[in-house]
Amino acid sequence: MDPKTYLTLNIEGMSCASCVGRVDKAISALDGISDVTVNLASEQARFAIDSPARLTDLAGALDASGYPARTSSVTLNIASMSCASCVGRVDKALADVPGVLSVSVNLASETAQVTYLEGATTPAQLMAASAASGYPAELSQADATQNRAERKAEEADALRRNVILAAVLTLPVFVLEMGAHLVPAFHMTIANTIGMQASWILQFVLASVVLFGPGRHFFTKGLPALMRGAPDMNSLVALGTGAAWSYSVVATFLPGLLPDGVRAVYFEAAAVIVVLILLGRWLEARAKGRTGAAIQALLGLQVRTARVFRGDQTVEVDVDALAVGDTILVRPGERIPVDGEIASGVSNVDESMITGEPVPVAKAAGAMVTGGTVNGTGSLTIQATRVGADTTLAQIIRMVEDAQVAKLPIQGLVDRVTLWFVPAVMALAAVTVLVWLLVGPDPALTFALVAGVSVLIIACPCAMGLATPTSIMVGTGRAAEMGVLFRKGDALQALSDVQVIALDKTGTVTEGKPTLTDLVVADGFERARILSLVAAVEAQSEHPIAEAILRGAREEGANVPPASGFRSITGYGVAAIVDGHEVMVGADRYMVREGVDIVALENTEHDLARRGRSALFAAVDGRLAAVIAVADPVKPSSRDAIAALREAGLKVAMITGDKKETADAIAQETGIDHVVAEVLPDGKVAALDDLSAGGGAVAFVGDGINDAPALAHADVGIAIGTGTDVAIESADVVLMSGDLRGVVNAAHVSRATMANIRQNLVWAFGYNVALIPVAAGVLYPAFGLLLSPVFAAGAMALSSVSVLTNALRLRRIMPALAERAAPPAAPVATQAQPAEQGA
Repeated sequence: MDPKTYLTLNIEGMSCASCVGRVDKAISALDGISDVTVNLASEQARFAIDSPARLTDLAGALDASGYPARTSSVTLNIASMSCASCVGRVDKALADVPGVLSVSVNLASETAQVTYLEGATTPAQLMAASAASGYPAELSQADATQNRAERKAEEADALRRNVILAAVLTLPVFVLEMGAHLVPAFHMTIANTIGMQASWILQFVLASVVLFGPGRHFFTKGLPALMRGAPDMNSLVALGTGAAWSYSVVATFLPGLLPDGVRAVYFEAAAVIVVLILLGRWLEARAKGRTGAAIQALLGLQVRTARVFRGDQTVEVDVDALAVGDTILVRPGERIPVDGEIASGVSNVDESMITGEPVPVAKAAGAMVTGGTVNGTGSLTIQATRVGADTTLAQIIRMVEDAQVAKLPIQGLVDRVTLWFVPAVMALAAVTVLVWLLVGPDPALTFALVAGVSVLIIACPCAMGLATPTSIMVGTGRAAEMGVLFRKGDALQALSDVQVIALDKTGTVTEGKPTLTDLVVADGFERARILSLVAAVEAQSEHPIAEAILRGAREEGANVPPASGFRSITGYGVAAIVDGHEVMVGADRYMVREGVDIVALENTEHDLARRGRSALFAAVDGRLAAVIAVADPVKPSSRDAIAALREAGLKVAMITGDKKETADAIAQETGIDHVVAEVLPDGKVAALDDLSAGGGAVAFVGDGINDAPALAHADVGIAIGTGTDVAIESADVVLMSGDLRGVVNAAHVSRATMANIRQNLVWAFGYNVALIPVAAGVLYPAFGLLLSPVFAAGAMALSSVSVLTNALRLRRIMPALAERAAPPAAPVATQAQPAEQGA
């Protein structure tokens, strides 16, 4: 493990925002654990841990808090075990895997039963650990673990069964009691047939079955939490229904303990409360299952098995068993199992799940393919380059999962309030009962009981706890479907506050695929010779402009001799020794720094820049030799995307190392508001500071290695997914589509999600602030209105379901700028960024 590793565990038993606070507190109290984030909607906790040895302590702390980490068990078939020593080695290898709680290795059956913390490790890692110890392992069955969607579906089914059972048992209780109250003739019928005492006893039996059958969860979870001094939502329900049931039991079996005027039963209230809250939990579970639909869709792209060449034969193996270097056969119409390089075959591959582009891409030997994409009509043989958790699809899923469990800054206030919410509600209920007993009208005890139970039942920390995480889950999931990946959850909130979008140029606004257009040589030099020398130097560079010059030289048939002593000066240019000559290629400032006189071609360079060309100087042995120009066309979608950003009220700036003339030409072509030109890589950070000083947060969009500092420094860093790994790792948001339409959609989703969160919070807090006093009886003196516990239960159930339903509306967000084919833009030749041209 790295010194600081992030893990995500699934937590059981969380039902409200107070639970979230207690889980957070239990984890944060442990040494070596930091950056704790607990999410009620996904029922997960994410944290940084410095040592795997602490996971056992963590599991114990969660157990003690009443919210255990979810565990899974898997059975592995172990090969090559022959004696007790083998058993010991396999046992040790598996037990040493971080997150493993218990191991049982059986020599006779050649199996290992492993129990582990979900999220801390995976069956694939367990198999790898066993294999590393010299004992290859495989899953005893392909579906050894259950995914979250299946588990949530099972929970919803169990709740549905409980709701039906509780409702069937409650209906007679409700009819017997409420019918007798509302219809005098019905009351007389009961009194003259079975009698009121028999009616109450029947209600007692049925209500008891409801409370301690389908409703037992409220007591088994709520009462222990109350005894620990950490009451939660279940505690409120248990106290409320328990009080109503207990009072009714006394009235039924020990009537002498109560005055005649207050002898009444509330079995129907206790039972109906349980039914309504179970109904709310069932609807909530169904909605929670839908909040993770985007993750499930991504998981559905993963291939379970693959055909691997073993000698001359192909063998179907579990995808977890694949290793880098394996040769895999992919038949027409199949999904590609892992990232790899095509060894043989020709086909068109549908990469829409990665790029968002609907047109399949032609692939042949040597081309790279991505796991989860769909092979077309040809058969392909690929060599695996990335497997398991390293594949692009696995990383995308991990990014989305990490973003979904993130805690936004707006959640801080909610956490502080909800930690004390349940104790405050219990105290308020006690005060309510006391006030009614002291100053309430007769029968004061009845009024006190009704008001106290109503306060306990109507309070809903669930809605407050779900308000933020459900919107985050749905919003980030919908963004992923649009090709926008929020690597850091807080970027979702930060992006909604951004006022300025700053763009890099090469590969962001432009295609990043320049072509050689001009080569103007100085007196005394031959064009073919200079092109050959310059191409030799640029062959050592990986920059797009260097590739353009090299490609242009080869197309003209130029000889490209070997170069030595290559060196790159970031933001200036490159140099090398070619055929005994020192050749330098770079920006005008590079020539000036090296003492090269550029006066002879300075006007030519300015003219090329005004025409939109990317101009670089070349010098041989300290003498100016030529001006080289390349053109980099603007992406077809850039103009529409920038217009959409401006329509959304955002200011758009471009930060580039280009000449100002060329940068201005790009800005005029695309509609960019503000240009910061001739900037070195480290100057991009200062440029961002200048933009933010003008007012408002700044997002930076880039794709190159030299963009990494700016991406990390900006309030929100947005990386083009087709860029470098360094840029992506430095960013907060990744655009898979590779163009600026993704920026528009990211901003759109961010604003919509934050608006949805605010709506949820206003509802959740407003509901409790408005209805708790009503439940306590504040309207009774003026209007004679006292809320029934049954209506309180209905309102409570409705509040959390309303929050979830509102969050699910985010699934219907449409892209602000669709991924459609834009009309082709006229090629605009652009000035190379000296910041990038280490060429």
